[in-house]
Amino acid sequence: MMQKTGINSVFIMENSSTLPKATGSVANAMATSIGIGKRGFTEREQDISLEPERECIFSALTVTTRMSRNLKRWYRNLLRSGRQTDGMKNKKYTRREFIRNLSVTALAGISLPLLSSCSKEEVEDFLQKHFLEMTEEEKKQVIAKLEQRYLKQYGQKFQIGTQEALPETLWSYGLELSRCIGCRRCVYACGQENNNSRYARQLHWIRVLRLKRGNLINLEDSEHYYAPETVPEKGFVYLPVQCQQCQNPPCVKVCPIHATWQEPDGIVVVDYNWCIGCRYCIAACPYKGRVFNWSEPNLPRDEVNPNVHYLGNRPRMKCAVEKCTFCIQRVRQGRYPACVEACPTGSRKFGNLLDPKSEIRYIIERKRVFRLKEDLNTESRFYYFFES
Repeated sequence: MMQKTGINSVFIMENSSTLPKATGSVANAMATSIGIGKRGFTEREQDISLEPERECIFSALTVTTRMSRNLKRWYRNLLRSGRQTDGMKNKKYTRREFIRNLSVTALAGISLPLLSSCSKEEVEDFLQKHFLEMTEEEKKQVIAKLEQRYLKQYGQKFQIGTQEALPETLWSYGLELSRCIGCRRCVYACGQENNNSRYARQLHWIRVLRLKRGNLINLEDSEHYYAPETVPEKGFVYLPVQCQQCQNPPCVKVCPIHATWQEPDGIVVVDYNWCIGCRYCIAACPYKGRVFNWSEPNLPRDEVNPNVHYLGNRPRMKCAVEKCTFCIQRVRQGRYPACVEACPTGSRKFGNLLDPKSEIRYIIERKRVFRLKEDLNTESRFYYFFES
């Protein structure tokens, strides 16, 4: 077996897990403003009292989230009553710009005017239910609305699936480093399959690192950008990295609004309509497996893939966080991920970890496998190995 020391040194991120804190009388004042008072509230299953006589420390983001929820209830009732405000059609906000501005103004007590500055469509998107809370009928309505929107935007009829996880399935990945030649075909196959932004600002879910041969234990010295005339290069090895689909994912734990979660088949997904773009998940991921849409995605009409999954490769929007989903739209229909099919050397392996006859189980049981940063106990289901 390979030593873990050097492997665990890859992608060291200098993060602080400490969020801004509010203490003392300020905390009690903020708590009172959202109706918490002396009742207290629960944060990460730990009750924190807000009694005035006790010193309390809590996350300012929790206050913002609770205020936002109250405001969402208020505005939902406002829409149901048919009321409209004068400035609704004059100024446009994206949903994520809206929620970020809302968070700031909610703390200042002036968020109500901002609520009236969104279009009706943007408000409906913002107030949409969490995907896990939708009924089948509500999902059909949301899918129909999105298909109409994409038809108008891209000129193609989309097929948006919501297929659930297959029973008794836990997807896992294997990658043979002794065969990888660093051609990056997996990178671009992934981009085409998953409707990633192109050209003006490319967004990729897979990164290929180049290292000097025999220097695998010093991954911090790897190169992300290399452009030789031909590959593989003499004296180098290549290490592709993407979302490791952890069994104990830190990105899920830090999401303040539960916009990302782990499905029963092990795939960590994102509800793009719920993501507020806070990027906490990006900071928490030790593998740099998530990317952020800084601008409106550049997706040409003639390159769009209309066969999508709601939680996978449907077109994303500005300020949304996205990541590899093991091609959820493919694997739940019995197909391999796009990167597996595109690899010219057969370096990539994929299968059901719960199936004792699957190729991935054979690899784990018989090859020299390792996982990145095992000391963090993320329980990654992405295994690297060398042929014996």
